Amino acid sequence: MGAASVSAKTVIIADDTAFVRDRFQSALANAGHRAVSVKSAAELLARVRADLEQLDLIVLDLRLPHQPGVDLVRSIRKLDDGKLPILVFSGTIANADEVRDLAALGVAGYVNEYSAVQHILPSLAPHLFPDSFNRRSSPRVVLGIPIQYRFGNTIAAALTLNLSRGGIAIRTTSPLDSGSAIKVRFRLPGSKRDIDAEGHVAWSDRRVGMGVQFDKVDQAGQTLVDNFVDAHFFSNRKA
Repeated sequence: MGAASVSAKTVIIADDTAFVRDRFQSALANAGHRAVSVKSAAELLARVRADLEQLDLIVLDLRLPHQPGVDLVRSIRKLDDGKLPILVFSGTIANADEVRDLAALGVAGYVNEYSAVQHILPSLAPHLFPDSFNRRSSPRVVLGIPIQYRFGNTIAAALTLNLSRGGIAIRTTSPLDSGSAIKVRFRLPGSKRDIDAEGHVAWSDRRVGMGVQFDKVDQAGQTLVDNFVDAHFFSNRKA
């Protein structure tokens, strides 16, 4: 796979909390991208109207003042005709019905607004450079835990980047080629058993790492993954 484009991108960070806006803006700016911060639905919609052709991504708090909830995404879609990729801060989701409504509106994914700064850019990269990544459709939980992986007769250790029901991303400067068969072993926080999975490399980027799509996970392990993603995804949401 070729390297991702290094062109600068323009991203709107829409959140009513300065702590969240500042961290995401700093992570993007340090990577050479332009981040536009807004703190209300009115500001967000005005930016979309004015700068639609220059925008590459919106990262959105679903509880912004003036127009909270899925209706805000509907308003964006009336302006952009479905063009812009939109990520939603996972802690601002209220219930599973909103997840289904957002999927119908073409929301690209979810990101934890409280991710460590070093994890912010890797979590946005698949949406900033979609040609270089195969994006998993289910919600991702940013997760930095030890993982062991095996390919052929070689065993390596690394840290994870994020987890979804269908796969896991691994931070490494020596990623395997896309399509490579791989076995992984990891233990989720709070669990007493390891999860063993077989899969294949779905995307690979030397600046970030690689994404593994699960092909085979035992039922108990899959249940642990599903429960962890659900519990994390709907935890700490705003009132």
